[in-house]
Amino acid sequence: MSKKSSGLNAGKKLVARRKRFRESSKWYLKRKYNLKRKSDPLKGSSQAKAIVLEKIQLEAKQPNSAMRKCVKCQLVKNGRQITAFVPGNHAIKLVDEHDEVLVECIGGKMGRAKGDLPAVRWQVIKVNDQSLDALVHGKIEKGRR
Repeated sequence: MSKKSSGLNAGKKLVARRKRFRESSKWYLKRKYNLKRKSDPLKGSSQAKAIVLEKIQLEAKQPNSAMRKCVKCQLVKNGRQITAFVPGNHAIKLVDEHDEVLVECIGGKMGRAKGDLPAVRWQVIKVNDQSLDALVHGKIEKGRR
């Protein structure tokens, strides 16, 4: 049975032991080397503007069998392409190609995809600086750009 060192001069060994075990943790390494920020298209920010390239439909994972409405868009800040979910009933009709949208993280576990949408980590919240939710509920009309 391995036991931690104890004694007057054990500090150096305890520090080395702690370091060895910390570096076997993927969470520690992610934080230490800023891997989330480096791989994240939004570069650590919560929201970002994007230009819609095309509207697409993605098939939901089992056991569901719906066609989820999404948009492929290109981020303004760094030119990366992402796929964003468009929430709301018939909301996809309010989004056109070349519109400017504001996307945010959906909030799945550990920053991953949420629900039955594979590889979709973002959702649209604004279209041409107008709230998508207000547009869907008919509170405002879509402005021209």
